[in-house]
Amino acid sequence: MPLLTVDDLTVTFRGARGRPDTRAVDGVSFAVDQGQVVGLVGESGCGKSVTSLALMGLLPARGVRTGGRADLDGANLLTMGQGELRDLRGRRLAMVFQDPLSSLNPVVPIGTQVTETLSRHRGLKGEPARKEAAHLLERVGIPDPTRRLKEYPHQLSGGMRQRALIAMAVACAPGLLIADEPTTALDVTIQAQILELLGELVAEEGTALLMITHDLGIVAGLCDQVNVLYAGKVVESAARHELFARPAHPYAHGLLGSIPRLDAPRGEPLTPVRGSVNDRIDWADGCAFAPRCDSYELECLTGALPLTEPLAPGHRVRCAHPVRPAAPAAKGTEKAEEATA
Repeated sequence: MPLLTVDDLTVTFRGARGRPDTRAVDGVSFAVDQGQVVGLVGESGCGKSVTSLALMGLLPARGVRTGGRADLDGANLLTMGQGELRDLRGRRLAMVFQDPLSSLNPVVPIGTQVTETLSRHRGLKGEPARKEAAHLLERVGIPDPTRRLKEYPHQLSGGMRQRALIAMAVACAPGLLIADEPTTALDVTIQAQILELLGELVAEEGTALLMITHDLGIVAGLCDQVNVLYAGKVVESAARHELFARPAHPYAHGLLGSIPRLDAPRGEPLTPVRGSVNDRIDWADGCAFAPRCDSYELECLTGALPLTEPLAPGHRVRCAHPVRPAAPAAKGTEKAEEATA
């Protein structure tokens, strides 16, 4: 049984002043096993972060409707009260947010913020809590951790702040860690260090990791299973090697094709996905990606499309005319992933 099972998750924001409601997440389903790294991939506005906030119970109480199920250890996160969620958050379920500077309290020392979690869920107080907090900071690669405990977030670099957030998230060895684009504001060197750290935590602790990102390089180097989101729905789901070898949905194919390749000839132009995520139709009328797709047909506009497995077992795609591989998949898989990473 998977550690986390998300089934037909929906999140709807009520429209203001007579405007129509917005369905940000529209029937998303996926599963995460213990020790597995699962990616949610897509452009900004596809519903990735809203999915994570719904799982954490951090969406506003007013003006938002959620539906479906999200079972962690067999208990539905979507129907829990705030008291139950507070008991789970930090202990069995934790999250690393996108912007560490706005996620940390600017007027509270780092040490106090880390020991809060230890006190709430592990009952540690005083000197034992400070020693454990220093150990956690050292574990995530922060030098001189005892001194850093007394410092404020603005005194740390961006990479150190992100490491402090990770230390807080893993303080109680949660079963599931959600990372919402944890490397967005960091330079390339620090990005690599953070990703290496997350990979080590998954390997050492058996923690399941839900990685939310728009960076396919991160997916190529870290994820086991990949779910590509578009307009609030999963449009393609496959194992990492399978996705890079046979991207079947035109959107996933376009995302991979738009990445600069180190092995491409000098001067070759980039191939972007035309339009924006706002150029879409309602899923009830057909494929939401149709206005941006170069190969759509009338069949794509005749109603809701289910996830099917047209290419291989376990490789699901929501498309009436999936992209067919031009050559055997096994030949170019590793090169494509290495070039992306």
